Amino acid sequence: MSESQIDDRLAARLKRLRLEQDWSLDQLAGQSGVSRASLSRIENGEVSPTANILGRLCSAYGLTLSRLMHMVEDAYTPLISRAEQEVWRDPHAGFLRRTISPPARPLAGEAIEAEIQAGQTISYDSPPREGLEHHLFLLEGALDITLDGQTHRLHAGDCLRYRLSGPSVFRTEPDSTARYVLFTV
Repeated sequence: MSESQIDDRLAARLKRLRLEQDWSLDQLAGQSGVSRASLSRIENGEVSPTANILGRLCSAYGLTLSRLMHMVEDAYTPLISRAEQEVWRDPHAGFLRRTISPPARPLAGEAIEAEIQAGQTISYDSPPREGLEHHLFLLEGALDITLDGQTHRLHAGDCLRYRLSGPSVFRTEPDSTARYVLFTV
């Protein structure tokens, strides 16, 4: 599936989620902190949402980003070749997200491979679901992750395990891209 197909399906799914909640654009704007105009443009497929905006929308709906992306992706299959793994990019935040093991009803966990370009900061105001278990394994580079006001410095080979609550911030050094695998349970 091409990136434009994913963007189109994502726009349609976001609109369906809002309608399933019986929310107006104004109500969703109040729940997510994303402007009504931006929501309208996203739902109509005029713009692709950033990682930050998707994080806000997922929080409003009580979903993980992986779960949302799975809703727009194909059905569960046991083997997913690298060529078949869905990739989503946020060029504004320098963020690339590859779904290496998408969520599926019979499975408890999911996994993504992510890359944050050098000198970037990605902030999330709240978790998509309180207490979500994360295991983040840094493959390359260095990454600062701030959780509950505490910053953790990761280097290649380090693993940070945590339950997500409150805001979180991912920050790369000016000269170091970070690539990691995130397992969510």
